[in-house]
Amino acid sequence: MFILVKIPRRTFAAVVVILLLGLGILGKGLTSGLYTSGVKPLEQVPTEQKAIALTFNVDWGEEHLPGILKALEQYNAKATFFLTGRWAKNHPELVRTIAGAGHQIENHGYSHPHPDRLSIAANREEIKKTENVIESIIGYKTRYYAPPYGEKEKPGVQAASELGYVTVLWTLDTVDWRPESTPEIIAQRIVNPAVRFGVKPDKRGAIVLMHPKENTVKALPVILKTLKGEGFEFNRLDQLITLNQAGNTTS
Repeated sequence: MFILVKIPRRTFAAVVVILLLGLGILGKGLTSGLYTSGVKPLEQVPTEQKAIALTFNVDWGEEHLPGILKALEQYNAKATFFLTGRWAKNHPELVRTIAGAGHQIENHGYSHPHPDRLSIAANREEIKKTENVIESIIGYKTRYYAPPYGEKEKPGVQAASELGYVTVLWTLDTVDWRPESTPEIIAQRIVNPAVRFGVKPDKRGAIVLMHPKENTVKALPVILKTLKGEGFEFNRLDQLITLNQAGNTTS
């Protein structure tokens, strides 16, 4: 006889992570050691395939999203959009448009606060409010959380973990929000990151951070065309993680 027991979501998530670690399914880039709140945030997905995840953090810049979506469609690229709850609430049609184009919608907190300055409970509320807003618009419950400002101390990361989320940071940052970031500079930070980092990081499985800015719209076709020419594909974050879990099969 089998007895069904209801397991809390955060407990289930913790059990899954432990099992995956034991089986070796979660690679170095997914966990790479313990963090102040438990599991380290995701910064890069280990894979032997030439695959990249473009991510867009959205709390403003809706006027630039049509241009971003057009460029992604032109190069048959998929991306992941981390939305704040307040932005999604004010722009439900754009949320539906992004999801309808096959892109991944995820969680960027509700009001874009500094997570490190909030309590764990307040961070949970930020994430949960956004989850509810997005689910009410597209019927999808978010699973990944990009903390505002890239803050990664215990309050935000632990709150996300308790809600069953994976916290996501980045491998390559376009820093496109800075005034001095021209389209050429933005593109070079991704196409040739050695210009910024001094060494050439492995772009396979890289998570790229971008925002809906005018210069980002101009840089995006250059990034897509150049890396496509190098054999790279642009996947949703969940697709990239699936590649890793499938055993890093070489294309």
